[in-house]
Amino acid sequence: MKPHIGLIDYGMGNLHSVQRAFLRLGQTLKIVKKPTDIDKCNALVLPGVGSFDPAMDHLKQTKLIPHIINWANEDRPLLGICLGLQLLFESSDEGTSKGLGILKGNIEHLPENQNERIPNMGWSLLKSQSDCPIFKNHHLNNWVYFVHSYAAIPSERKNLAATIKFGSHEITAIVWEKNIGACQFHPEKSGTAGQMMLDRWLKWLVNNDKLKE
Repeated sequence: MKPHIGLIDYGMGNLHSVQRAFLRLGQTLKIVKKPTDIDKCNALVLPGVGSFDPAMDHLKQTKLIPHIINWANEDRPLLGICLGLQLLFESSDEGTSKGLGILKGNIEHLPENQNERIPNMGWSLLKSQSDCPIFKNHHLNNWVYFVHSYAAIPSERKNLAATIKFGSHEITAIVWEKNIGACQFHPEKSGTAGQMMLDRWLKWLVNNDKLKE
């Protein structure tokens, strides 16, 4: 069964590059701008670029927030990208708005005085922390592309799937809980490595029991 994937459009996402990346894998995405657009979708992608508070404000205007939360509560497949990862958490030091609260934890500013540039912009090597459907640690080409100044601090260690080195710190790169996953980096801009991860997500979806309901 080929998945029907909705791409959430709240005015702050890199929609075109995400769409192109999936099209290269033979997968079309349905744009989701309002609650009724979710009908017939069996997986969602939540992208995002920009700041936390404006993103939550834009999401509120779509009236999609309770539907996204309900989607997650039903343990249906969702993939967050970049700011889309951060929005899944409870709060962010970048602003005062509450996040979606789908994942427990907070978004914090990247650590200072690490001889690292902030924002963290460029390629970093992923390091596995726990099992994850989209990331295979034995592949040599796990360099992916980041643009961010904040990173997630999951309350539950088991939700941390992959990290990158930032100075003397390990910072969150992938989070995963049941059928909810997200990348702080941009898989759609990460060349072969990112394309392989999106392909693994699609293949994982096909075999997902929630997709077959």
